[in-house]
Amino acid sequence: MTIAIGDKLPAATFKEKTADGPVEITTDQLFAGKRVVLFAVPGAFTPTCSLNHLPGYLENRDTILGKGVDDIAVVSVNDWHVMGAWAQSSGGMGKIHFLADWDAAFTKAVGLDADLSAGGLGLRSKRYSMLVEDSVVKALNVEESPGQATVSGAAAMLEQL
Repeated sequence: MTIAIGDKLPAATFKEKTADGPVEITTDQLFAGKRVVLFAVPGAFTPTCSLNHLPGYLENRDTILGKGVDDIAVVSVNDWHVMGAWAQSSGGMGKIHFLADWDAAFTKAVGLDADLSAGGLGLRSKRYSMLVEDSVVKALNVEESPGQATVSGAAAMLEQL
């Protein structure tokens, strides 16, 4: 079952690369008592993710935060090494959270997993964005195709804030 507006996020633990190595970050740590924009990508370093989806959030970071958002995070079914390398190469390290959902536990729990085996990626996340307030989904934008980043992009999210 896919998560819906008004639902509370399920408990999950991500890994994130920091200067001191990997740290675990829970959904409670990231979302409880906060207003957070979360977006998901099928894979770090993939074309649409790296050239379209992520750059929009990095370029609009200050504007998004200026609209009362406490934090921005991107999640992908990748390991923390890959997410850390993506954070470094994109210039996003320290600007937004790059969350590794290495075992797809969170992605499956919110019902937004996708079998992208035909494209050589295997089990991944659908591309989406959501606005979360105190762990409750307030807006949810799921793309029809993993190659698009329109309804889940930063511009669309800014209109919802």
